[in-house]
This record gives sequence, C-alpha cells and structure tokens, in this order.
Amino acid sequence: MATALELKQIDKRFGPVHANKAIDLTVEKGTIHGIIGENGAGKSTLMSIIYGFYEADSGEILVNGKEMAIRSSQDAISAGIGMVHQHFMLVDPFTVLENVMLGAEGGAILAGGMAHARSELATLEQNYHLEVNPDAIVGELPVGNQQRVEILKALYRGADILILDEPTGVLTPSEADQLFEILKVLREQGKTILLITHKLREIMAVTDRVSVMRRGEMVATVETAKTNATELAELMVGRRVLLRVDKAEAKPGDVILEVKNLTVKDEKGVARVDNVSFTVRAGEIVGVAGVAGNGQSELLEAIAGIRPVASGQIILRGKNIAEADPAHLRNLGLAHVPEDRMRMGLVKPFAAYESSILGYQKDPKLGGSLLLNYRRIISDLAGKMERFDVRPRDPKLKTANFSGGNAQKIVLAREMERDPSLLIIGQPTRGVDIGAIEFIHRRLIAMRDAGKAILVVSVELEEIMGLSDRILVMCGGQITGERLARNATENELGLLMAGVSEQAA
Repeated sequence: MATALELKQIDKRFGPVHANKAIDLTVEKGTIHGIIGENGAGKSTLMSIIYGFYEADSGEILVNGKEMAIRSSQDAISAGIGMVHQHFMLVDPFTVLENVMLGAEGGAILAGGMAHARSELATLEQNYHLEVNPDAIVGELPVGNQQRVEILKALYRGADILILDEPTGVLTPSEADQLFEILKVLREQGKTILLITHKLREIMAVTDRVSVMRRGEMVATVETAKTNATELAELMVGRRVLLRVDKAEAKPGDVILEVKNLTVKDEKGVARVDNVSFTVRAGEIVGVAGVAGNGQSELLEAIAGIRPVASGQIILRGKNIAEADPAHLRNLGLAHVPEDRMRMGLVKPFAAYESSILGYQKDPKLGGSLLLNYRRIISDLAGKMERFDVRPRDPKLKTANFSGGNAQKIVLAREMERDPSLLIIGQPTRGVDIGAIEFIHRRLIAMRDAGKAILVVSVELEEIMGLSDRILVMCGGQITGERLARNATENELGLLMAGVSEQAA
C-alpha cells in the first residue's frame, strides 16, 4: 500500500529528558494505525512534532512520500494533517459553525465565509456521519458531540491524515463506540487515522496496525490481527502485566460513610442526586456505575463538601458533614480524588510540588500556614514520585508539563498517602496507561485491606466490576440497583444503568 506518513530518525530532547529517540514510523494510506505506550513514553511529543507544535532536533518527516518541513501547526494543516487533542481546543461560548471556521474565516467579510462554511459543514456531516447542530453553543454540547466538532474542524481544513490523542479519555463507553464507527467511516472514505491511546481494548477493536513506544523509543510495530492484548501490554511495560484485578474477599467492618436521603440540585434547581441512601464500610470498596451525567459527579462533590446539599445527611464516622467546610473534612479523614484532575485537582501554572500540597498546605509537617518549608515539600513529593512512578521525576516541573496519566498519579499520591479513613475517587484511571492502571488498582486494594473505606465512581464498567466489593448503579440521579460484585453481570448492570427497574433487571 502507498505510504501516507513516514518518520525517519526523529529525535527530541527537553533539557535532560530524551523524549523521542531516533523514531522510525511508517503509516499506510487508508488505515487506522495505533500508537500505544505508557504515560511519558513519548507518544504525545511525537504527535506534537508531526503537527508542528514542536520541532524535532533531528530527523525527517515525509507526507505522501515528500519530505516536509513542519515548523508550525499551519505547516501541518497545509500538508493535510489534522489533530484532535486530548483536551479539546474549542471556544465554549461560540457555536459549532463559529468553532469550525475559527482561523479559516475566508476574509474580513464573514457573511460569505459563513455561508460557504455552513454548506461545507453539511456535506462533511453527511459524508462522515458526524451530525451536529451547526448553531448549537459548543459549551452546552455533550462531550461526545464536542469531539465531533474537533474532527469536523480538521476535515474542514482538508485533513487527509487525522491524529487523535487519547480520544476516549473523556467519553463514556457508548460515546467511544460511536467514535469507533466514525473512524471506520473515515477509513472507508480514504482518510488515514493515527490513534494514540493506552486502552488495549480500543486498539484491538479498531486498528489495522499498532506501534508500541517505551521510554521514548519505538520498540515494535505489528499487525493488530496477529497480536493480542497480553502481548501488547508486555511490549508497553517491558514486563508481564496482570490485566485483571487480583484481590481476596473483603472483610467489611464498621460503617464509615452513611448517606441518608441525599438530594443535590444544580444551579437551575434540578435534582441531580435524588433521595439517595447507601453506606460504605471500613475494609470495602463500593463502586458507583452509570453512564456519565446521571448524578455520580454531583454525588462525589456533595460528599467532598464542594457542592451544597438540598436535603438529607452525609454522615462521616458518626458526624453529619453535609454543611461542613471542605478543609475541615480532610481533618476528619476524608480524601478526595476529583474526576477532572486539571480543573479541580491541580493548578496547571503551579510547580508540581505546589500542586502536591493543595488542601494540605496548613499541615504543620509542611511548615504550617505562615511559612511553608519548601525544601521539605519538594523532598516529600520526590519520594511520592518514586513510589508512584511519576515521570519525569522533577518536583519543580510545571504541573501543566506532565502527561495526563502522570498528573493523575500526583493527585493520587497526594490523597492516598494521607492515611484517610474514607477515600472518594472519581475516574481513578482516566487517561492512565496499562502499567499504571495495574499499580493504582493494587494500591486501592491495599488500602481496602488496611481497613480503609473507598467509594469509586468510574464510567469503565470493567473497572467497577473488577475493583468493587459492592456495586451501586445510578440512573437519573437515583440508585436503580445494588449488587455484590462477585454476582454481578455486565448485562444486568447495563440494564440498571439504562433505568430498567430492579425487578426487571
């Protein structure tokens, strides 16, 4: 087959960090080519070089057999390369049409350009099954539709090679399946797709070939049909990886968290959590399953004290904390890993050591509230980075410069190592590679076995079934069912997630 993209000896350093080491890669036209590797393996750096965000220190990029000098994203777009980023590059108050046109308005007089763009957008939507209302406000769209807008932006600019960086990190399983169908249509229409992901299920489901990166090097390229998830995991990590959660039977103790008739409303007065009751005991993991947007996020935020309670009680170790100050909750033994690490868990302009003490900055061990002991804080984070395998191990590096998975590890280390009585955690392995997933699951099981109470929310049903001892299912803000994990089936949980009654399920 003809070659769409070829990289020869691409090399890139950031100071002492050797991000890409003499990378060779060949991508055939009209295929879906997967790029996998651990967090920090150099995948995103390589894609940023192809798209012109970074310039390689050395090496060649060939597009359709012709060597190209790609020094900016405009150079990449001119070469027919488009990119959909892990964190979308959209203007929320703008309409779909305005976002698609942005940067390609067609001149100072917008009316003619908008009419052309609307017509072109309608054609693209029809050809690639990417239907979305062009007049909808992007910030009001579901995440899956926002991603469609990103793909439409690239296609509108004439992309024949489309790079998708961790495209399912913010999608529900059903939205991810819809995306895969779109990618297959794009392939059938002759587009070439580069799919960067750490999820082996996705690689096996949708790609034609897959290349594996490890510690900045390209270690293998194989045909997807001739490999399997276990082999790919071993190539990624450099050792055998357990692809299931290995745990003994739980030994639940006293009730640590009791939620009684809890109702939480949004800014418009709509009940997002509707009269919910449950308990979490010491020494058990309770998982909350459900399609995103059914009250799980609001439930976690209410327990963490960052969303007001309309009615009901949240009882932590015998104390009603429904009206408590979030800072006080940490003193009561509650630790919180938020679903959105970048918006709620970290401050991107901060150095990593500053992000590593958020919520605990008044701890006397760190110097107290007046004069922080920065040497101690940096040393503390250096130890956490070693134990949680955060890459690169630089406490002074800006938080924004860590990959999504390594940023997640910083949040996890901060919360899990405070010895909490109750850990509430949203999407624990979102954007995290296979080796780190195994590590995080083991740490959670170790906390459970040490007598901690853990409440986990995840849209990954496989993760909920593997980690949990008990599973609560939410739909429409209510708990539609509860199951022991050892007896639960994916089909039964799926019915409960869809709002089918307990009896019917």
